[in-house]
Amino acid sequence: MSIRPILIHPDPRLKKTAEAIETVTPALKSLAEDMLETMYNAPGIGLAAPQIGILKRLIVLDCVKEDGADPEPMIMFNPEVVWKSEALNTYEEGCLSIPEQFGDVERPAEVGVKWIDAEGAAREAKFDALWATCVQHEIDHLNGTLFIDYLKPLRRQMITRRMQKLKRERARE
Repeated sequence: MSIRPILIHPDPRLKKTAEAIETVTPALKSLAEDMLETMYNAPGIGLAAPQIGILKRLIVLDCVKEDGADPEPMIMFNPEVVWKSEALNTYEEGCLSIPEQFGDVERPAEVGVKWIDAEGAAREAKFDALWATCVQHEIDHLNGTLFIDYLKPLRRQMITRRMQKLKRERARE
C-alpha cells in the first residue's frame, strides 16, 4: 500500500466524469487500499479516485470518528444513489482537494446506494447522518462536482482563488 498525492482544486481532472468499472481486478483492489491509506493519512473520511487523478468510478469512506472506535472502511465500485429522502440535512463540508476550506451544503438526509464491493459482489444499503453526506459528496466527485459547486458564486470564487494561491505556494516549496 502507498499514499497517493491528492489533486488540489482547480485541476481539470476534478471536473471530469469518471468511467464505470467493468470488472473488479486485483489492480483496482490495490488502488482502493492505497486510497484508504491516503484518506486516513490526510486525514479524511472519504476519497474518490478522481481526487488522485484516476478517472474511475471508485470511492472509499470511513465516517467513524470516535476515539477508540473500530474503523469501518468501505470500498465502493460504481456507487449510485438509487433513493433519496425528502428530508434534508445541512452539514459543513470540507474536501481533501480543497484543504482548510468549508461550506454548508444541504443534501438529502438519507440515501439508498447500490455499488459493487471489493469482492465483486453487488451491494445495496441505506445511509443517514454523516455517512449519507459523505457518500453523496464522494459520488459527486465521480460526476465532476465539488462541494463548492453548491455554494454561492462569490464564496466559490473566493475559495478557488485561495486554492490557486495555495498551489502557487506549494509549487515554490
